[in-house]
Amino acid sequence: MTGTSGSAGGPPKTVKQQRAAKREEKVAQFKREQARRERNRRLGIWGGIGGGIVAVAAIVALVVVTSIPPAPVVITGVQTFANDATHVTGAVDYPQDPPAGGPHASAWLNCGIYEQPVPNENAVHALEHGAVWITYDPALPAADVEALRAAAPSTYAIVSPYPGLTSPVVISAWDAQVALDGVDDPRLQQFIQVYWKSPNAPEPGAACTGALDAPGRIA
Repeated sequence: MTGTSGSAGGPPKTVKQQRAAKREEKVAQFKREQARRERNRRLGIWGGIGGGIVAVAAIVALVVVTSIPPAPVVITGVQTFANDATHVTGAVDYPQDPPAGGPHASAWLNCGIYEQPVPNENAVHALEHGAVWITYDPALPAADVEALRAAAPSTYAIVSPYPGLTSPVVISAWDAQVALDGVDDPRLQQFIQVYWKSPNAPEPGAACTGALDAPGRIA
C-alpha cells in the first residue's frame, strides 16, 4: 500500500490515516465555529437585555420628569381679593381702585383699547369673563401708552387710562391686581400669563364682545 511521509521521526501515514486526520481537523474546526457562534449569541442576548434595561430606565426617567408640574409663576406684589359677582344697577363703591371684581353692571364692556376712561361697572363684568384690565396714568408718555397697547393680548383684554392711579400702570383680573413700576415692568407679562382667561374667574370663557362699547374705543 502506498504511504506518505508522517511527522518528523515517525512512520509515514497511510492514505486512510491522512483522511481520518483531516476529518478530525474538520470536526474540531466545526466545534470551534459552533463555540464562537454560541459566545456571540450569548453576548447579543446580554447586550439586548442591557440595552432594554437602559431604554426602560430612560423611559421611566422621561415619565418622571414630564410628570413633574412646572413651578408656579410668582408675581412680586400681586394682591388677591374675594369679591362677590352680582349684577346691580347704578354706580358701585369698589374696595379696590381700580376695581378687581365685585358687583357689576349687567352689560359687560367690550374688550379692546380705549383712549378714554371706561365705566368701572362694565369693565368689572368683563373681568368676570376672564379678561385682564390694563389701566395707566393719563399722564403717561404717548410712547409708553403705545407699548402697553402692543403688549396687551388681542382678545380678553382692556387697555384704558385711569385717573388717580398711584402707579404708572396697574393690571387687574378678577380678584387679583398688581401695581407696576412702568410699561417695561416684567410683571406685566407675568400677570397676563397667570390671569388672562383664568379658569378662576366666575364665568371664564363667556363673551368679551357684543355688549357695551364705551366712548373712546379705538380698537
